[in-house]
Amino acid sequence: MIIFHKNLIPVFALIAVTLVVIPKAAFAQTDEIQVYDAEIENQGKFNVMVHSNFTPIGRKTPDFPGGIIANDSVNGAVEWAYGVADWFEQGLYFPVYTAYSEGRGGSLDGFKIRELFVRPHAHDHTFFYGVNFEFSVNYHYWESKHLTSEVRPIVGLHLYPVDLIFNPIVDTNYTGGLGNLEFVPAERIAYNIVKDKWAVAVEEYEDDGPLRHFLPGNDQFHEVWAVMDHNNKILNIETGVGVGVTAGADKLTFKLMLSRDLN
Repeated sequence: MIIFHKNLIPVFALIAVTLVVIPKAAFAQTDEIQVYDAEIENQGKFNVMVHSNFTPIGRKTPDFPGGIIANDSVNGAVEWAYGVADWFEQGLYFPVYTAYSEGRGGSLDGFKIRELFVRPHAHDHTFFYGVNFEFSVNYHYWESKHLTSEVRPIVGLHLYPVDLIFNPIVDTNYTGGLGNLEFVPAERIAYNIVKDKWAVAVEEYEDDGPLRHFLPGNDQFHEVWAVMDHNNKILNIETGVGVGVTAGADKLTFKLMLSRDLN
C-alpha cells in the first residue's frame, strides 16, 4: 500500500493540472455504457471487451452540425486491457465504431487510450477507489472536437450481497476553463445473486451540463438502466436496457458487453 500511495502522487498531480485546463463537452454519442468498479486485470493478463449499443428510440437531431444521429444507431468499441501492476491497468479502445447511423451507415469514429489506477485487489475490500483517465482522438462526426478526454474518479462499497458504486465523471474538449467542465456522473447499485457469477443492478447515467451552470433539469441527459451480469470461465457478459427520463435523453437504449481473458 505504501508503494501504491507513492505511485498515486503523480496521478493526483496530473488530475490537478488537468482540471485547470479541461472544459465543456456537449452531449455526444456513447461507445461505452459502464460504471467502473475499480477491478482490473491481473498483472501480465490481457483482456478484450466488445461494447455494443443500440438506440431504437433516441435523439433525432445531431448534437452538433454534421454529427451522428442517435436515433436508430448502433455503436460501440473494442476495448483492449493489460494488467501492468496490481494498481494499474493500461487500456486501448480501438476501434470506436458506428455499425449504423441514419444517413451515414457504418463508420469508424476514432480511438481512445486509457490509464486506470485503483486500490490493489479492490474486489477484496469493503471500500474501494480509483481514477481513470481517457484520451480520445475523434472523427468530426463523432465529437465536435478532434481531441477530448475524461477523468473518472471511482468510489464504492462492497456490502455483500449489495455493491454501491459512484463515478463522478468530468469530460473535456480542451476549450474553455474550469467552469466549463462537463459533469457526467454514473451510479450503480448491484445485488449479487451468486457471488462473482450472477448480479442484477440499477444504473444511472447523466449529463448535467457545465459546472459553472448546470442545464435546466429537463434539458439534462438522464437515463435509468436495468442491468444483468454473468461471469464464467469462457465469457463475461453484461447486458441491459436504459430508459431516458428527461427530454434531453434517448428514450430507449440497449447495451451488450462481452469480455474474456486472452492469456
